[in-house]
Amino acid sequence: MKIIRISVFRADLPMKEGFYSWSTQSHTAFDSTVVIIETDEGICGAGECCPLGPTYLPAYAEGVRTGIAKVAPALIGLDPTQLDCVNHTLDALLKGHPYVKSAIDMACWDILGKKTDLPVYTLLGGKQQDKVKLYKVVTRTDPDAMAARIPEYRAQGYRNFQVKVGENPLTDISRIRKIAACMEPGEVLNADANTGWKQHQALVVADAIKDLPREHELLLYFEQPCLTYEECLTVRRHTDLPFVLDECMDSLAALLRAHHDNAMDLINLKINRMGGLTRARQIRDLCVSLGLPMNVEDSWGGEIATAAIAHLAHSTPTEFQFQSSAFHEYSTVCIADGAPSVKNGYMSVADTAGLGVTPIIESLTSVSEFN
Repeated sequence: MKIIRISVFRADLPMKEGFYSWSTQSHTAFDSTVVIIETDEGICGAGECCPLGPTYLPAYAEGVRTGIAKVAPALIGLDPTQLDCVNHTLDALLKGHPYVKSAIDMACWDILGKKTDLPVYTLLGGKQQDKVKLYKVVTRTDPDAMAARIPEYRAQGYRNFQVKVGENPLTDISRIRKIAACMEPGEVLNADANTGWKQHQALVVADAIKDLPREHELLLYFEQPCLTYEECLTVRRHTDLPFVLDECMDSLAALLRAHHDNAMDLINLKINRMGGLTRARQIRDLCVSLGLPMNVEDSWGGEIATAAIAHLAHSTPTEFQFQSSAFHEYSTVCIADGAPSVKNGYMSVADTAGLGVTPIIESLTSVSEFN
């Protein structure tokens, strides 16, 4: 089997609730890139990469497409089912920029699944859970408005809530406290600052909310309070709240360092940050060996990225897959058929070959083609 054509598309993903706001960022829509790889056997695979704007992390939508244009010509003629060979070629052609490589790698996994007539979760190790627990993002806005969302989301079946903070510490304390007050015993409140606080601000917030788990009988997590690993480690050593690292977890080396320092209780494993499913699986399997639970997810995306999340999560042992996100549920636009089903706060994929999704070409804008 050989790659004969790589087509690149873009899609706008507007937010159902009008906007998505976190830390210092706010967007009404996200720019996503879809890659379709065609082979000489008539099998096609789809992948997707959707960074959260140009100022959140060193990744941006136009950079995805520029990077793909750099590497795609040299991929023509390669066997897409030889995943390590494809990734070795990508690394030889472009140093770093893992997010550029993610959609290509994802599409190759889709092709491998279709070639073998197996779901990607089988190729990733096997289906270890029938349904994947989801969290619901509570976008950052007025504290009372955020708290008012909890009953609505609970009625949809959600019990895990990722609360966006990382702005003014006093306002954030109010956000967390008001949301905690309207949650039910046993529910999960994940206070996610997305690097937004300075170290001293994070310490103030951590001290101000440390009583909430006992007061409201909820599970309270503290996620990526500061920009740098060193700042986060200082906060981690100051608080007894379960600690999640997200933006710092961008490589195998970062994971090993953080595990050595006992810097976290969980990590956010994001597919495009690692460079695709091949590298994300390596990190996933190491976390299982280290006894480290994960939030299996991605930066953002539509139905294709969500399908990849679902397959990786389904093939992760239940006790190590803490929660995931079905990002296509947040958008008003559908870019592929066959997305994982979402019901009562859980996500499930169909037992179809590959990723199980088919791009809706009419919803995409063609950018470039390589053959």
